[in-house]
Amino acid sequence: MLRRLPRGVVFALAVGLALLLVAVVVLGVRWWRDENRPELARAASLAPASTERLSWTDWQAVRRSVGADLDARPSTDEVTAFLDEAFGRDLSTSSALVESAATLNREFRFSPATLDWELLAQGPDGAVDILGFPDDTDFEALGDTLESLGFERPDDEDGVWAGGADLLPRIGPGLTPELQFIALLPDEGVVITSDTAGYLEAAVEAATGESAHLTSVDDVVEAAGSPLVAAIFTGAYACENLAMAAADDTDQAQAEELVRLAGGVHPMTGFAMATRASGDISVSMSFESQDSAQQDAESRADLASGPAPGQGGEFTDRFELTSATADDRVVQLVLDPVEGQYVLSDLTSGPVLFATC
Repeated sequence: MLRRLPRGVVFALAVGLALLLVAVVVLGVRWWRDENRPELARAASLAPASTERLSWTDWQAVRRSVGADLDARPSTDEVTAFLDEAFGRDLSTSSALVESAATLNREFRFSPATLDWELLAQGPDGAVDILGFPDDTDFEALGDTLESLGFERPDDEDGVWAGGADLLPRIGPGLTPELQFIALLPDEGVVITSDTAGYLEAAVEAATGESAHLTSVDDVVEAAGSPLVAAIFTGAYACENLAMAAADDTDQAQAEELVRLAGGVHPMTGFAMATRASGDISVSMSFESQDSAQQDAESRADLASGPAPGQGGEFTDRFELTSATADDRVVQLVLDPVEGQYVLSDLTSGPVLFATC
């Protein structure tokens, strides 16, 4: 004969079941977000917390954009032709691997022609190049290749493969110093490289969740979406490197007057300039408050539509501003480049009036 459970026990079981369901839903939402977030956002979350500048290249998307039909083992000529086409469309200058591509393809058996994506993360303490590999990559075979090239195998799976400055010239010409030390992270599907073993070790800890990773640019990374290439700066870095302080006195005076006429600007907390698959360029700027973003949407649109002191001429010589919007704390300008203008390459180093602080 079944016994009725006391009312208190039934209530406790109901509460426990409800809490369990809530936990399952929360975990499910987090899993869905992680699985469906853009690759740029996932890659940025692997960068060390001290990173100030990110340079993004979605190599898969770039290959589609230029119509490059390459297999898993392209010839060196095919790699060179692909990169030449990408350069002509301003789609390769964010990469640290272009000059190394031929030797990488021949000796390391990967290159920009086969990688999914690349994120160069630079900060005051060092730099790492984070490389996204295809899902079917054999990381054990990749390790065997590194060992055959002269890299010293680490004791731990996530450890640093030591090469050094003397090894790279023996492997082949044109290899960037960023390839001196390498870490293979099969669980994350990435390879991380650096010219400094100690900084690479710290970067591995950030990428594997053992230490803090970059979060200060999350707003502009989200706003950038899934671009082909992008340059992403922390607010402090942008305000220092895109500011009008690098211009001569005459240009600085003109810039001050243009900013005053536009109604002034607020300091940014993050900055991203990204080339989208459609060919236009988004400029995302985050601010401390929604009010600051609302005010800067108009003023920075005005600044992007007139003279370009420090750059020369008018911004309209380079692009047409097609929209300027504010969403919460983020302002986004959309630029339609004039044919033949390398807007991303030209305007990610200062002085840039509409990005001044």
